[in-house]
Amino acid sequence: MKVVIAEKPSVARDIASVLKITGKKKGYIEGRGCAITWAFGHLVTLLEPGEYDPALKRWTLDSLPFVPDQFKLKLIENRGVAEQFETIKRLCQEAEEIVCATDAGREGELIFRYILALSGCEDKPIRRLWLSSLTPDAIKEAFTNLKDGHDYDPLYQAARCRSESDWIVGLNATRCFTVRHGRLAAGDDRVLWSIGRVQTPVLAMIVQRDDEIAKFRPQPFWELATKYRDVVFKYTGKRFEQPEKAQVLLEKITGQPFAITGVGGKQKKEQPPQLFDLTTLQREINKRHGLSAADTLAATQNLYESKLVTYPRTDSRYLSADMKPRIPKIFEQLKALRAEQIQPLDLTKLPFTKRIVDDKKVTDHHAVIPTGIIPRSLGANEQIVYDAVTTQFIAAFYPVCVKKITTVDGESNEVKFQAKGTQILEPGWTALFPKKKKKKTDEGEDSEQTLPAFEKGESGEHEPALREGKTKPPKCFTENTLLGAMEAAGKLVDDDTLREALKERGIGTPATRAAIIETLLRRNYIRREKKQIRATDMGRCLIALIHDPLLKSPEMTGEWEEKLKQIERKETDPSGFMDGIVSYTRELIESSTSTQLDTSRWGDCPLCGKKVIKGKTAYGCSGWKEGCSFVLESEYKGLKLTPNQIQVLLQMRVLPYPVHIENQLRLLLLSTQNDLMDIALPSADRQKSGKPNDRPAKPKKPPEKPEAG
Repeated sequence: MKVVIAEKPSVARDIASVLKITGKKKGYIEGRGCAITWAFGHLVTLLEPGEYDPALKRWTLDSLPFVPDQFKLKLIENRGVAEQFETIKRLCQEAEEIVCATDAGREGELIFRYILALSGCEDKPIRRLWLSSLTPDAIKEAFTNLKDGHDYDPLYQAARCRSESDWIVGLNATRCFTVRHGRLAAGDDRVLWSIGRVQTPVLAMIVQRDDEIAKFRPQPFWELATKYRDVVFKYTGKRFEQPEKAQVLLEKITGQPFAITGVGGKQKKEQPPQLFDLTTLQREINKRHGLSAADTLAATQNLYESKLVTYPRTDSRYLSADMKPRIPKIFEQLKALRAEQIQPLDLTKLPFTKRIVDDKKVTDHHAVIPTGIIPRSLGANEQIVYDAVTTQFIAAFYPVCVKKITTVDGESNEVKFQAKGTQILEPGWTALFPKKKKKKTDEGEDSEQTLPAFEKGESGEHEPALREGKTKPPKCFTENTLLGAMEAAGKLVDDDTLREALKERGIGTPATRAAIIETLLRRNYIRREKKQIRATDMGRCLIALIHDPLLKSPEMTGEWEEKLKQIERKETDPSGFMDGIVSYTRELIESSTSTQLDTSRWGDCPLCGKKVIKGKTAYGCSGWKEGCSFVLESEYKGLKLTPNQIQVLLQMRVLPYPVHIENQLRLLLLSTQNDLMDIALPSADRQKSGKPNDRPAKPKKPPEKPEAG
């Protein structure tokens, strides 16, 4: 008998339908010498420390780091899991061959292999069903091309390394920081400080961005411009930091004629957009519609399981060459929905450029595209995602957009100015996308203004003016920009080519990035403010407590992810990677338990951003000569602050307002009951926020489950 293990019941039913297997049993479908059964996603997980040794149920520094000699498995605690696993186990033990039909990726492979191991069937012959979509044709083709299951051993090794490394770093770091820093003033409850190999660097990025915004002090500047024939011309020199210099030029040209000294133009071609991978899809949907990364992934997964789009958890924006014959058929099917948009395409001569087809840039799965099956009725989120995927698919095969960029030079009394305008000559692929509202610059004119016909040598009256402005702070993260930074290992990169080059070193994978953000939200380390993502006081405090820069480093996490991909490609030894993880964890615990206070750097002033220095009785800003008034007393109403508490408070950007001392004490003792955040917010935030709305519930005893990820 052949046994097929799918990841979900719905996928098992789809496979059974294609194979014409109809005998429904409890927990599986049987017929034609085959049994098709299913998991519920992850059924099996790693044992917890207390299950290796009961003494490890108690959290102590002496027991750290704990790394099992050999990791062991158990069923997850969930209703119905044990019964379904017993069905799978019995079928596997009776099977002559077992087919892995879980999701075709790292985590899907892990689900299957863990089930196989806990069933005691690792020595059974295994085959691999590799699906990029769930259409009947795709399932039939995949079954005619079943692979030897052991061809995917490197994928399993990478998945296992990911699982075990998250367990080792997450569990040991969480226990260490919770034991050291989580004790409250009264009672035996602790604050659970959750640390993760991936989540902590992401949190650190958000905290750092918030710090940059809080420290930012706007600087005034002045710009000189003039209006001639209703077109704004800008001064070609640099903007002015002093108004007096700008005023001199303004007076020089006031009342003088304005002359056109040159008219030039060039054509610019904008290539069609590339197809979506999961991350770019999530970013686009968040930017245009405000959906979270998790909601976009859930909607895309629903579309995949409804056979409407291909496999979503992909990091490729390309198609493989063997997809070429299928594309015209997909377009023919989509004509039922998008006939007018598809009509300009010659389906017999589609432009399969390197921006669309490139076997070298397709790893596990190709880009997310529609399958051609027409949807009947969709939920709101599913409709948004389906429309975006379909439009992007059509646009990728459209002609380039051709623009004419016109540059007009002018001058008044030897002061030079320039104006630029853009004209669409051939809209090409841009015809498929709704026009955005024209952006306004700070002067009020359109950033892409339409220019009338100018002649070199013409002149006339003009309206010169000075505009005063201020430099702007960095923007808060949104899910769109945070996903981009995670993909590029902490670097904010908009250019497609550069982002592609950094993908190998990204934080997390396309399949896990949304879950990382949701984990930080659930643990109250970050919060959403409309589209913005900001760190909470709990999140800021955690990052302040962590002195090891590697644990907060996006680059280091990106290197780990790169090595996991190398393991998938058999370019790196899994044991070497795990040895490095264990060594790093041991060093982390040793440094965390013996950290000496670095008194050379107390922190930055929450008012002006300069360094804080220690005086005889208090801590103050080094910029006091320039007028900064920040002072933090080392003792307040009998509470004597330790140097470590001073450092933590300064890194949390605490302002020393003598109010609500009970809450200040609780914060210093790392309580979660931050009832008043006046002492823990920059002044601008305090004025806006009022009472906090992100107060977490008081935690119970720390859970035994490892804080992975």
